[in-house]
Amino acid sequence: MEVFIKEVITRRDLKKFVRFPNKLYRNNKYYVPQLESMDMDMLDPKKNHAFQVCEGKYFLAYNGDGEIVGRVAGIINHAYNEKVNQKICRFSCLDFIDDNTVSKALMDAVESYAKEHGLDVMSGPVGFLEFDAAGVLVEGFDEYPTAYGKYNDPYYNDHLLALGYSKETDWVEFNICLDNYDRERDKRAADLIAERYHLHQAELKSRKDIYKYLDGVFDVMNKCYASIHGYSELTEGQLEDLKNQFVPNADPDLVSIILDENEQVVAFSIWMPSLSKALIKAKGHLFPFGFIHILKALHKNDTFDTLLISIDDNYKRKGLSAMIFDKMYVGVKKFGARFLETTRELESNNNVQNLFNKFSPRQHKRARCYMKNL
Repeated sequence: MEVFIKEVITRRDLKKFVRFPNKLYRNNKYYVPQLESMDMDMLDPKKNHAFQVCEGKYFLAYNGDGEIVGRVAGIINHAYNEKVNQKICRFSCLDFIDDNTVSKALMDAVESYAKEHGLDVMSGPVGFLEFDAAGVLVEGFDEYPTAYGKYNDPYYNDHLLALGYSKETDWVEFNICLDNYDRERDKRAADLIAERYHLHQAELKSRKDIYKYLDGVFDVMNKCYASIHGYSELTEGQLEDLKNQFVPNADPDLVSIILDENEQVVAFSIWMPSLSKALIKAKGHLFPFGFIHILKALHKNDTFDTLLISIDDNYKRKGLSAMIFDKMYVGVKKFGARFLETTRELESNNNVQNLFNKFSPRQHKRARCYMKNL
């Protein structure tokens, strides 16, 4: 196949870049389209504060008939590179038809971008930040991804291996059934832990109450995630983006903020109703009717995504998860929830995975990050 690579320059090009996977997977029942407006904002330097520490280029692959057959982004996170003292180019937003000529042309383009900037390691797929969708799906092709995950066909792995890429790390996801959860057991444990360490839940009557604890929440998160693959400390602008992303849709009953006797945040967690099936119905657009499906999912749902959880290092392995789950269980049951979906976590992150062991979790999805020395 004859393939041409074109850099994304105009907003019209960017729309084509964002819409390509929706076209590629339009007949796949497990693909979850992301909201086009959110993806456009994420890739726009004027709207995404990640560009305070990052830069990037986006590429589209066209066949001889002028049809788009693939896309990829090259990202340089200067803050992370400085932190780990490496010259890494991230690749992201990787999607392509099952044709080796296409995948090679895309990766050649992003590798050339890396070399132009004096970088010597390729890593990805990863986004600007740890909270962006990352990884190539290698297990779980018959499962719905979470709203913050990403679907792809099985052939991606073979293409990257053929191009000289190898596994760097994996993220895993678990499905948890709540049907046999013994809430009374955790309630007793939560009360004992709260008394022993002089802890209590922040009183959250409305979303406004969440805001006053956010500085403490982000402080715990920055410290907790400091050693996680791909994570660099968030700037003020990036923190503002996260506030705008999570808080407006947060239900206070699905936010746990644990405070010590001095009213300092020592742990937190945010869950939300799964939007996967609602986003499939919305087909990537809020309007004219997409918002209706999302609103329904936010008010009644049998599945919840466990978005974020962080516990201060001084309180790890002290059972604070019992306090978190005690509150969250009450919150999700009002929606009629039966299942939890853990969002992607590093396969080596035993601290988080151990939090769910009492539920006999089912590990059902795996996504891979690849690397290559240039």
